Amino acid sequence: MGERLPSRAAGLLYGIGFGGFVDGIVLHQILQWHHMTSAVEGRSPRTLAGLEANTVADGFFHLGTWAAAVAGMVTMLLAWRQGRVAPSWSFHAGLVLAGWGVFNLVEGLIDHQILGVHHVRDDLGAPLSWDIAFLASGVLLTAVGWWMHRRGLRTMAGRAVRPIRAEGP
Repeated sequence: MGERLPSRAAGLLYGIGFGGFVDGIVLHQILQWHHMTSAVEGRSPRTLAGLEANTVADGFFHLGTWAAAVAGMVTMLLAWRQGRVAPSWSFHAGLVLAGWGVFNLVEGLIDHQILGVHHVRDDLGAPLSWDIAFLASGVLLTAVGWWMHRRGLRTMAGRAVRPIRAEGP
């Protein structure tokens, strides 16, 4: 019986969490281009009440991205306890990039397009071009990440066919 390959879920969850952290820290906090509900009527971050409401919403958003990262860590540890081999850098980093891309796609489609609770650049009147660029970054990150992952998978496939050494009592 060969060794089992690492968990894909771990890398994808890390990527989703990482993508959320980059979005929240860079776009929400540092650049202040938007907040979670900055396009919702009565929640403009230009008012104190709106900024307070958005700060709370951003906090819950960060809590969710933190939970995704923790889930990735737990999934990785469980996989190792099951005797799965450790991932190669390309296998894991590719999945992290793909997870980040999936985050951008899902968040961009749901929050920017379907719900309209914010856009990438609410400070510029929410031009569609910024939202499209965000979605395009999601497609690019997913494609490059999946390519890297597949490259790592090919190198790991040889490692996964070696028999597992029997443990002593």
